[in-house]
Amino acid sequence: MAKKRPQTKAGKTGQAQVTNGEIPVVGAREPCPCGSGRRYKACHGRSAAHAVTELVQRPFEGLPGECDWVALRELVPAATVPLTLKGGLPEGVPSVTLATVLPMAWPALRRDDGSVLLALQNDSTSGDLARDLADTLQRALEAEPGTPVPARRVQAEGPRLQDLLDADAPFVPEVHTGFEFWIPQSADGADPEVTASLERANAAAIPTVRLTGVDSAYWCETPDKNHLRWVMPYPEEKLLDALARLQAAGSTSLGPDTRLVGSFRAHGLVVPVWDLPTSMTAEDCEKPAAEFFERLTGALASDAPLTAEERRARGGLTNRQVTLS
Repeated sequence: MAKKRPQTKAGKTGQAQVTNGEIPVVGAREPCPCGSGRRYKACHGRSAAHAVTELVQRPFEGLPGECDWVALRELVPAATVPLTLKGGLPEGVPSVTLATVLPMAWPALRRDDGSVLLALQNDSTSGDLARDLADTLQRALEAEPGTPVPARRVQAEGPRLQDLLDADAPFVPEVHTGFEFWIPQSADGADPEVTASLERANAAAIPTVRLTGVDSAYWCETPDKNHLRWVMPYPEEKLLDALARLQAAGSTSLGPDTRLVGSFRAHGLVVPVWDLPTSMTAEDCEKPAAEFFERLTGALASDAPLTAEERRARGGLTNRQVTLS
């Protein structure tokens, strides 16, 4: 085992001590700017990380379409949504569009015509997705046309998406079969790197369809079976009780050879998942999903204590629950 390196006294680090004002944000393994001689993550970065963690249990809470934000972050390969900014678009920016991912994992792109694409499925540097995305969006609005926006570490005090987006604007995702939306129709020719990235992304994309009859439910196709993954806005304990009531009553099915197999948590919300036969299309799901939603609404309204059978059903659901983020 390698010996631990002794801590260097603050006066010998070669770093200027910060005695007044805020401590700058640096890399987690870099020396802390305060001059303590410790790494940032073990010094002032620890309190900064804790402060951010308290904010991000539901990073998209308060935004229109919170459930769809979660779905596009975790479930949907290729989708776009027009975004509406508070106060309107800056001069020279004809539109801002949220995208699930962009070529080469760019956090954002300012196109040649000045429009902005903001990617949702990128890593968080601050621990608060809403703050990271807001920082990227602000930089994209100011970037030179025709340039991608690189990733960077985001400070904990910056604005969040909730501060930048119009809370009254609709949020309706358009799910795509591939990533051709990366390349404008008016483009004469795509960059070879973008083309290669497009081909790789299209090859890996799982066919996905957003249901139209209920909110935030997404059908997807896999080789062995299809699935329905439904992001729900209800408090977790209340939702699990309701699902347990329906499970005990045999009322969670969406049709023959379908079953509720469990759920996962993502960004503070619960996402029930059904297994479907390969013959069941997204269109086939529409009617049974709407009928299930009616049953769920009734179960959510009940305040009666769970029966022994319902408690067993609830235990089975929680035992099959995982947390994605």
